[in-house]
Amino acid sequence: MNKVVIVTGGGRGIGAATSLLLGEKGYAVCVNYRNRKDDAEQVVAKIQSNGGQAFAFAADVSIETEVIELFAATEQKFGPITHLVNNAGILFHQSRLADISLERFNKVITTNISSCFLCCREAIKRMKNGDAIVNVSSGAARTGSPNEYIDYAASKGAIDTLTKGLSLEVAKQGIRVNCVRPGLIYTEMHADGGEPNRVDRLSGNVPLQRGGTALEVANSIAWLLSDEASFVTGTFIDVTGGN
Repeated sequence: MNKVVIVTGGGRGIGAATSLLLGEKGYAVCVNYRNRKDDAEQVVAKIQSNGGQAFAFAADVSIETEVIELFAATEQKFGPITHLVNNAGILFHQSRLADISLERFNKVITTNISSCFLCCREAIKRMKNGDAIVNVSSGAARTGSPNEYIDYAASKGAIDTLTKGLSLEVAKQGIRVNCVRPGLIYTEMHADGGEPNRVDRLSGNVPLQRGGTALEVANSIAWLLSDEASFVTGTFIDVTGGN
């Protein structure tokens, strides 16, 4: 069976590493992006240069019409969608809750939760027995991320709950839904939060005494999508170095 996967936010960081790894493993990959066209096309070019199948598609996955277009384009290109990685998400500069505006809070919550909800909804309409979804949450869902990203942490906590509930809804159909929760990972997202070297500053608090890599998260995602995890659903893998 042809394996067709959509990776949201697939142009950089964990999304790019996941797209490249799945391309190596024989998946036909839709590399979704919102603004970073060049980054997404570079990921596609790398997959294709290794003999894989991939294409890039621009869509803001927090907008319903664009999600529907994303799924339709992927089906037209590669056939039935069998796998989904919900990786897209946003955060803003580090801040205490008292200084977070309602506009910012609503933007983070709406974007991060709506994108996961919409893509999951469109996926399960199409998926069959043996297909799988992996949602990318965050270790912040457990810690709450005080003094930095409580809004982001709250959105990821909601994704954890969505993962659990959906996994139980679709289990009888043989569709698996799991989640990874990355911790301190070297990605560009820390620059979005205003501190590019955040992982270096905090890595001493990690039991393994280092930050993680995007590929280490991608490996967990790929395993959860694979038939090797065929009896795993509603499960969370913490890629956090022991935190």
